Amino acid sequence: MSAAIALVVGLGNPGQQYQYNRHNAGAMFLASLARAYKCELKPEARFKGWTGRIDANGNEVRLLFPTTFMNKSGDSVQPMAQFYKLEPAQILIAYDELDLPLGTTRLKSGGGHGGHNGVRDVIRALGSADFARLRLGIGHPGDASLVLNYVLGNFRKPEEPVFEEEVGKAVALLPLLVQGKMQIAMNQLHTKS
Repeated sequence: MSAAIALVVGLGNPGQQYQYNRHNAGAMFLASLARAYKCELKPEARFKGWTGRIDANGNEVRLLFPTTFMNKSGDSVQPMAQFYKLEPAQILIAYDELDLPLGTTRLKSGGGHGGHNGVRDVIRALGSADFARLRLGIGHPGDASLVLNYVLGNFRKPEEPVFEEEVGKAVALLPLLVQGKMQIAMNQLHTKS
């Protein structure tokens, strides 16, 4: 049994111009999760982000969207984790994943940063990589020189429903994650019907 998830963080960049960028996939997931649980995220200066609290099957879960910009995400995650006395294993970080095709979402516990600057900064700030990750596939543009414009671009119209379907599947897993049933959640997510 894994640790029960008590904090869900959606990584992205603040500001309307970034709202629907591929790089904000984690933030879009968090927004969907908040909507599903009828939670309004509100600015919280001490955590440098927008926060909320939901009840998932009797389990209290905190939500966080860091407004520090992606490369400084840890400056938001660390104070919130410290304030609520959360271990890294109780935190789920949702983010965009270039190495997974659009329409593929993966859950995992621990690991490296895989070149993702937001994840790298969370590892730095927490002093640990032992948190859970929700990797939302956005696909790769095919050439490293195209990556920056690609991740800071919006999903194309035909991609939007594919991404939204993946987000919906991930949102549906929260009741399992808050009970520490990571393996069951992974099996459900990773098995194509």
